[in-house]
Amino acid sequence: MKALRLKDWGREPELTEVDRPAPGAGEVLVRVEAAGLCHSDIHVLDATPGTLPYRVPFTLGHEIAGHVAALGPGADGGPAPGERVVVHGPWGCGTCTRCAAGQDNYCDRRGSLDWHGAGLGRDGGMAEYVLVPTARHLVPIGDLPADQAAPLSDAGLTSYHAVAGVRNALGAGTTAVVIGVGGLGHLAVQILRATTPSRVLAVDIRPEALALADRSGAHLSIPMDSDTAAALRKATGGVGVDAVLDFAGAQPTLELATQVLRPGGELAIVGSGGGQLTVRKPGFLPPGVRLSLPFWGTRQELVEVIALARAGALHVETEQLPLRSAPEAMDRLRRGLIRGRAVLVMSG
Repeated sequence: MKALRLKDWGREPELTEVDRPAPGAGEVLVRVEAAGLCHSDIHVLDATPGTLPYRVPFTLGHEIAGHVAALGPGADGGPAPGERVVVHGPWGCGTCTRCAAGQDNYCDRRGSLDWHGAGLGRDGGMAEYVLVPTARHLVPIGDLPADQAAPLSDAGLTSYHAVAGVRNALGAGTTAVVIGVGGLGHLAVQILRATTPSRVLAVDIRPEALALADRSGAHLSIPMDSDTAAALRKATGGVGVDAVLDFAGAQPTLELATQVLRPGGELAIVGSGGGQLTVRKPGFLPPGVRLSLPFWGTRQELVEVIALARAGALHVETEQLPLRSAPEAMDRLRRGLIRGRAVLVMSG
């Protein structure tokens, strides 16, 4: 079968022929229909040797949708052969209390593992087939198109998890700000609209991203410039916003968040743009602000994300490409030229 493999650090991935895996005890073989492309993939490709614990070579891709092709011995009780599924990608140790509860994203043994999930140290879904270690990592998707389901397993799930962490602050009459309206941010706007009564404001430096925010349901989209903080405060009558979800995590965006949060607000930093936030008391953060660093999401939250999408509340704006075009897509992603989410479809 064809698979996009990282063979060594510092090298571009290669589309290569490898043997189709056979499921062992408890494992499930999934025939991949679509695989999303994420900035995390770029971080893996650009990592220097020793930065990540992963052992090369391995197949990339952690946003995966497809159908069950075969079950290994003892893999009963989950989706049946032929059933269409999405893969919950953060694979933990499988035995700690958090993994047992479907919270592999916060596995207690994460620091001792040499993988972080599908396509992150373990063979992932940028291939014709992927071997999933246990059926508990699979969530049925019914008739949801694969190009929609695959990005929901990270872009949608991470956004949902971030919103869930600040939802307690987003009752009637509140305001939430989404900074960075890309593959995750445009879904965060939709999730906020679908699950909270909050007014949703969106910020980005790119005009096309602001247009995407408008299409995703933002009440107001504001360009990122020297007047953004003043514009956001004006939009809230001067009191500031109740929650900021920063999907960039760069220095300017973190500084903007500290300038516009009201006392007692919520700041969720999702992006890994290299910004630094000084936390001290007294300091730069308004009093009472809560800071969170959400990572991916739980299996149950993925179930809820898929339900929202099947109900029509979530739509991923995608660019679809065949697997053979993955290197080109990664280059475009590096240069910020992808609109929404790039998705590799295996039929191309």
